Amino acid sequence: MARGKKIYEGKAKTLYEGPEPGTLIQYFKDDATAFNAEKKAVVDGKGVLNNRLSEFFMEGLNSIGVPNHFIKRLNMREQLIRQCEIVPLEVIVRNFAAGSMSKRLGIEEGTRLPRPIIEFSYKDDDLGDPLVPEEYIIAFGWASQQDMDDIVALALRVNDFMAGVMYGVGIKLIDFKIEIGRVWEGDFMRLIVADEISPDSCRLWDIESGQKLDKDVFRRDLGNLTDAYTEVARRLGVLPTNGPAAANSVIN
Repeated sequence: MARGKKIYEGKAKTLYEGPEPGTLIQYFKDDATAFNAEKKAVVDGKGVLNNRLSEFFMEGLNSIGVPNHFIKRLNMREQLIRQCEIVPLEVIVRNFAAGSMSKRLGIEEGTRLPRPIIEFSYKDDDLGDPLVPEEYIIAFGWASQQDMDDIVALALRVNDFMAGVMYGVGIKLIDFKIEIGRVWEGDFMRLIVADEISPDSCRLWDIESGQKLDKDVFRRDLGNLTDAYTEVARRLGVLPTNGPAAANSVIN
């Protein structure tokens, strides 16, 4: 399927016009970034793995009635998605303390939280995606109160699905972040899960060993990132044909 004009390029993905109105082609790059892009690298095969894993999770969410932007995978690096207006928030769901939460609150990493905690950060790379309270979000018009109620409900449903799937393959879902988009169906607007769901946007620890299988491997120099993502894909049964090396055969 031919790509249209490039309309956006982020740190890990590029968006192109799709073949039909209201569609986009999302291309997964091999670029890895951390600390607001202060640390950068190219990791062979990462885009292939994230494409396949995001397809797996989005299809799973579709099967349980959680609306999202995924339409179909086109090839090893691209998928067809619904175009939507992105709410300018990252929605973070935490099941265990880790990362910035542990630093902010002095809670040991891996401590189970009393219940899933949802945080919001304002999407602005220049500001470092600062955490914002719900009151700010509503006051500045980024989302309405009804939107926020719907976003929380969506996030918790994604959490239930993801945590169950990961537990079934021996992986603990520490936390994850998602983005939410608005789509219009006639005169009605609804909210859907957008962007991607992959080890780039989750913290995943092996239940038995505590081994990290997510982007913290890159952030903290804990080993080979492709190997970590490949292990997640292997356990879920979604490895691409010929493994991550198939990335080399994909037209960039």
